[in-house]
Amino acid sequence: MELSNWTMGSFTLLGLSENPYHRLPLFSFFLCSYCLCIAGNCLISLIIVTKPKLHTPMYILLGNLSVVDVCLASVTVPRAMCGLLFGKTSISFSGCFLQLFLFHAVGNMDSFLLAIMALDRYAAICQPLHYYSIMSRRTCVCLITLSWVVVCLHSTLFTLMTFCLSLCAWVVHHFFCDMPAILMLSCRDTSAQQMVVFIEGSVIVMGPMLFILGSYILIIRTVLRLQTSSGRKRTFSTCSSHLTVVVIFYSSIIFMYFRPSCLYSPLYDRGVSVVYSVLTPMLNPIIYSLRNKEVKAAVKGIVQCGEKKRGIKLIKSSGPAQSEGRRSGRLVAAKTRRLVTRQLNLPETLSVTLP
Repeated sequence: MELSNWTMGSFTLLGLSENPYHRLPLFSFFLCSYCLCIAGNCLISLIIVTKPKLHTPMYILLGNLSVVDVCLASVTVPRAMCGLLFGKTSISFSGCFLQLFLFHAVGNMDSFLLAIMALDRYAAICQPLHYYSIMSRRTCVCLITLSWVVVCLHSTLFTLMTFCLSLCAWVVHHFFCDMPAILMLSCRDTSAQQMVVFIEGSVIVMGPMLFILGSYILIIRTVLRLQTSSGRKRTFSTCSSHLTVVVIFYSSIIFMYFRPSCLYSPLYDRGVSVVYSVLTPMLNPIIYSLRNKEVKAAVKGIVQCGEKKRGIKLIKSSGPAQSEGRRSGRLVAAKTRRLVTRQLNLPETLSVTLP
């Protein structure tokens, strides 16, 4: 970035809509989506950590995906909600480039984790006898660590390339700092940068997607060889949640980053970016909890355990009150008996039975 570009000191984010009447509905949408995302992903992470039988490669990867989804939503959504609620649309240069770096790092980590999960499904279905040798704990740790290194290098390249632009405008037509929106602010031709984005981004984004596609081709070929339809259905059901997440995530990513610049539309791009930056992290725990029997059973167990504890607390808290009520009732009945006995001039030894 040229030195003159630092004179303004900040960018202005237009957000999803410039209409002030849209602020409250959009804020409500972001707030609900963010709360569901945090609650759902944290619940899945808690279940995986606390349930020893879920300490398998598949669920370790799912736990990492939940953490990454929380980070992905946290990079963009709180800043967008702040702008909608308080009308604060400016963001400093350093804050913008930090958001750009974190968004691409965490977003691409989501892609790599989906690819590793596809490898896990391939090993479980196509190579069941060698599953624990292919997907050992050491292999999972190495793959996750290598993925973080790659996505951090990728994000560093994108951030430096954006930082070196010569900018003529300061209004970003987006609700967060993203590469295509900032490229539109450049004074000079950005064909070289767009070519780098397309080529390098194709390797980083399309590479995992092609790996997932190849894994599922082998999985489908193996499943079709099964003799019984129930076996095929049961095997496909183990992959359905992962495949659903892959389709939602990659369809929006491809539309956003891999199309000609002449088709760039700020309005549509802001809407599409909501899908992979807000909706996908929110939907992931719902999809996995609905389609995965182990996760569903664990969630049900936690809910039932919470209800039992709450019932025990209610019984304990209501016990003294009930005994005190019974004691008060006996005292009132005794006083009433004595009063009736005196009015009827009966001996004190006679008892009066009250209805």
